[in-house]
Amino acid sequence: MRDHNKGVIRPMSLRAARTGTAAAAIGLSAALFATGAQAQDAGDEEEVVLDTLTIEDATADVNPNAQPGVPYKARTSGDVRRVKPLSETPQTIQVLTEQQLDEQGATDMRDVLDNVPGVTVGTGENGNAFGDRYIIRGHEARSDVFVDGLRDPGMTTRETFAIDQIEITKGPSSSFAGRGSTGGAVNSITKKASTDYQFTRIDAGIGTDDYYRVTADANLPLTDTLAVRANLLYGYQEVPNRNYSDRERYGAALSAAFKPSDVIEVVLDYYHLTANDTPDLGGYVPRPTGTAGDVTSYGPWDDVPNYTQSSDFLDSDVDTVTGRIYITPFDGFKIVNSTRYGETSNGYVLTGLRGGAVNTEDGTYDPVTLSTHQGNQEVEYFVNQFNLIGEVSTGSLLHNIIVGSEYSNLQVANGTYDLTTNGTANCQVTGRGGTLQDAFCITDENRDVLYSDSEIHDLLQRSVADGVVDSAWQVETLSFYAMDTIDITQWLSIHGGVRMDAFSYSNDVIGRGADVPTNYSYSDTLWNGHAGVGLKPLEEVYVYFNYGTAKNINGGESDLGGNCGYGGICVDDGTDIGDGSPESSESFELGVKADLFDDRLLLTAAAFQITKGDVFESAGDGYSAGGSLNTGENRVRGLEFGLVGNITPKLLAQAALTLMDSEITKSNDADKIGRRLSNFANTQFSGQIRYQMTDAIAFGGTATYKGAMYTGQPDDAASYDDTLGVYAYRVPDYWTFDAFISADLTRNLGARINITNVTDEDYYLAGYRSGHFLYKGDERRATLTLTAKF
Repeated sequence: MRDHNKGVIRPMSLRAARTGTAAAAIGLSAALFATGAQAQDAGDEEEVVLDTLTIEDATADVNPNAQPGVPYKARTSGDVRRVKPLSETPQTIQVLTEQQLDEQGATDMRDVLDNVPGVTVGTGENGNAFGDRYIIRGHEARSDVFVDGLRDPGMTTRETFAIDQIEITKGPSSSFAGRGSTGGAVNSITKKASTDYQFTRIDAGIGTDDYYRVTADANLPLTDTLAVRANLLYGYQEVPNRNYSDRERYGAALSAAFKPSDVIEVVLDYYHLTANDTPDLGGYVPRPTGTAGDVTSYGPWDDVPNYTQSSDFLDSDVDTVTGRIYITPFDGFKIVNSTRYGETSNGYVLTGLRGGAVNTEDGTYDPVTLSTHQGNQEVEYFVNQFNLIGEVSTGSLLHNIIVGSEYSNLQVANGTYDLTTNGTANCQVTGRGGTLQDAFCITDENRDVLYSDSEIHDLLQRSVADGVVDSAWQVETLSFYAMDTIDITQWLSIHGGVRMDAFSYSNDVIGRGADVPTNYSYSDTLWNGHAGVGLKPLEEVYVYFNYGTAKNINGGESDLGGNCGYGGICVDDGTDIGDGSPESSESFELGVKADLFDDRLLLTAAAFQITKGDVFESAGDGYSAGGSLNTGENRVRGLEFGLVGNITPKLLAQAALTLMDSEITKSNDADKIGRRLSNFANTQFSGQIRYQMTDAIAFGGTATYKGAMYTGQPDDAASYDDTLGVYAYRVPDYWTFDAFISADLTRNLGARINITNVTDEDYYLAGYRSGHFLYKGDERRATLTLTAKF
């Protein structure tokens, strides 16, 4: 039984809930009858006031981290090492709960995180063009994705069907996460089996553009000590108004929990996801034209048809097995050991665009041509994490101590496909080196499309075969860490921690034009930590200052081989890979959190600065290993404001606003100093509300704003046109709005209508550094979902 609040009884199962409700009703009636009789016997001598008894259905909330009665608000983190409530955690952590995700209508992790202020979506190549890639507070986070506190490597598609909540930690987090995590980390908390309740929930959805989605979630206690849980998924949808492209999902998450005593619990999980997509790379951004002070054609071409080719695909498969042992020998002390083995694969052949520049002399356009982007990735990994967590008193001081270790072995084989283009070229364009090459043009000089919808998808007629592995990447790491939060008084605490990551790196890379691989290997040890102070001037208010560091290794991005400018190996000519220092960052954050109205409304505000130094920069085109070691530095400053919880008993909300500024402060290219970071929006906002109009009907929606971004390489200045004096490839700012209305039709059946992108806005998530493809956000979609609970 989980007792979150005083006066709240949480039954052990659905059957127990119904039995308990009846028993409580009978007992309450008897108590009222007896009290009334006694009052009559006693005359008017004394008035008896009974406490209110609240019965809460256990199936209404099976997320152990949620705040009871506040569906959008998480009380605690799902990471066992976050020992304090989120309202007393000295860092900005935004949490999205399952109900909030349902009412948003978002299912893929990429779409979910694009709505989170401080997070932007990135583009790239070599196994990463359409896998999940995130940028948090201006810094790469594609390798900083975790599931239940364990790193989840690989550029795969990620789904939400088996998730209780998503936690986005902002600011350096290496004490917890290990290497990387400069801007933050993403941690998904998955659904677990429990003996505390029994339920089944089925969601079936249908919508426009051939949208179909069915999920099932069932938890079954087999005995008082053993329970199983199954989450199942099938989904299919066409991309709205670009219906040649589609997405299909098959998923299963199975969990078993065995608790032979109050001291020991064993949890075993298996997760599988198959994602088969026919992607649409969307539009493109032409290079701006005009003269200095009079820039024209500054933005994307909005009317690009869906040019996806019949041979295009993006296929992802994920299989993981996780085992956990929880040992609680006595109150205040816990041992947690987690082990995971996983295999993932991601392969794609995609079509993008090139060309389309404006000819300033006569106002015509260069033809827009089709381009090919392809790669595949096989990931195998093993990780074991061990934690000792305890409360210890030393005199008047109370310590929350965490001591842990982690071993991981991550292996990634990045490859290519052998492609043969069987279609007939219809034009010639200037290619690499200035030579004319055959091409497939889809527009003429007036930007008129040359093909009908039925013809445009079969121009290239590619055949696809497996190619070579051009990067065999492996990092083996042994880590130890210790952290402590010390409550000095009821109003004063200090916190700190240190982590050591000893790693061994190896990568066999076949560079451009090479036939045999070059081995890059070295070993090193990274030290990171955090420290700060917390004050509670009032019971509901927590003020904190936190300092943290993060480091990442040379070649730490597993999908990029020797592409120095994108996070791959950066080596100066004639030097060894180990000669460079790790990229390092430090962060300062000053914040305040107020948990009001009996912990039902959390307000937050924070000011922060992240400085990243020793940045590996490319001295050439970004695709070669010959680089420039540790010559870059950048800085991000900002303010973040947040709100989550019940504003009134009927009005629920979560909102966040970030105001940021980025700057390149050092570079091997002096012209870049002072410019803003690429793929970075200065201003971002997202707000979601839910209003309970009646006992059975609720409605609400989401509003998201993202400021303008400019394309470029990670950790580098945005692409710049020196002649015109403007950033070259602009991704415009945008507002999007989503809406929903839900109704309880019966005790066990509900319905919800979602409309995403209500205004049918043309908007773009991110752009490739050359503007050759521009990820287009989904246009308007309407869905109806029926939910059965029993």
